[in-house]
Amino acid sequence: MNKPDHSFWQRPPVRRFCSDRPAVAGCCGIVFLLLVALAAPLLSNGRPLLMHTADGWRMPFWRTLFAPDSPEYLIEQTFNYFLLLIPAWLLLHPVPCRRIRTGLRGLAAILLLLPFFLVSPRMDKTDYRQLPHDFAIFAPIPYGPFEPVGPICAPPDHRHWLGTDDIGRDAASRLIYGTRVSLAVGLGATAMALLIGTVAGVATGFFRGIFDLTVMRLVEIVMCFPTFLLLLILMAILKDRKCDQSILVVIAVIGLTGWIGTAFLVRGETLKQRVMPYIQSCEVAGISAWRTMFVHLLPNITAPILISFTFGVAGAILAESGLSFLGFGVQPPTASWGGLLRQAFDDPLTYWHLTLFPGIALFIAMCSFNFTGEGLRKALTPR
Repeated sequence: MNKPDHSFWQRPPVRRFCSDRPAVAGCCGIVFLLLVALAAPLLSNGRPLLMHTADGWRMPFWRTLFAPDSPEYLIEQTFNYFLLLIPAWLLLHPVPCRRIRTGLRGLAAILLLLPFFLVSPRMDKTDYRQLPHDFAIFAPIPYGPFEPVGPICAPPDHRHWLGTDDIGRDAASRLIYGTRVSLAVGLGATAMALLIGTVAGVATGFFRGIFDLTVMRLVEIVMCFPTFLLLLILMAILKDRKCDQSILVVIAVIGLTGWIGTAFLVRGETLKQRVMPYIQSCEVAGISAWRTMFVHLLPNITAPILISFTFGVAGAILAESGLSFLGFGVQPPTASWGGLLRQAFDDPLTYWHLTLFPGIALFIAMCSFNFTGEGLRKALTPR
């Protein structure tokens, strides 16, 4: 008798997901966006990875990798850290012993953190493209996102593939680095909203009674406020206070206002699981309520939470782009898709390249996360 194949790819939800072509296409789009965001310094950078001049060999790129000269340095450092960490983990995969492999990966993660704390930023306005050199390795787009390197609002040409913006910065470079902003806001804000909504939904659905009634009435009061208007008000207040790290502010504001739907969804799923026999068995066995909720009950409602997460990322990216377009989101000079669209607002037809390419990037992001979420919904909750 043949034994059933219990490998990952043979599981029914995985097979259903892989047979859904739009879902697979959406998953590929997400991977593409993540690769672009991680490899941004390798795709667009005004400093060479390696060059040889009369003074010898130089590596100007590496200092900015650990100490980026960007106002949103925390987000840049996070992506740069994973750009180095992921290849290091993959290189250690062939190590046969699992314990040794895990230890080496942990050691690599700690060692790669050190340069980000030890290397300090340094002002360097050298134009390495004009610097005499015998040998140099530049990124495919040899411009940074903050460098004015061409005429104002120039259309695409052989030097600037997607044209330039309103002060002559390369639009392709800013579009690539804007991917980091969009994914950071989308993933960070949705994760925050998911955490708050999950805790609130599980707690209210499990305890019920007066606690459920009180919390859900407060949630309904918050739900009465128009979300985008609330975002505009909060961002305007924080903008007047001149808060640094505007990306972190956007993540916090979107995350703290976007958990209502998740709370209702998780509460409904918790109420269905609350009457199941395994929950009653946990209560009879004397298992604490918090352990029952988060160890036994929560794993059985992860499917709708995961589906909600993918749709939430798309909504957060769109909200960030809308805020940046209105001038209340990520602040200049940080690159963002909504900021590029804002620059074309005065004359969209003349500055068509500042409308078309950021619009295509937003379209790809929205379709990727929505198609993936729909595929997960079909795969995890089949009829």
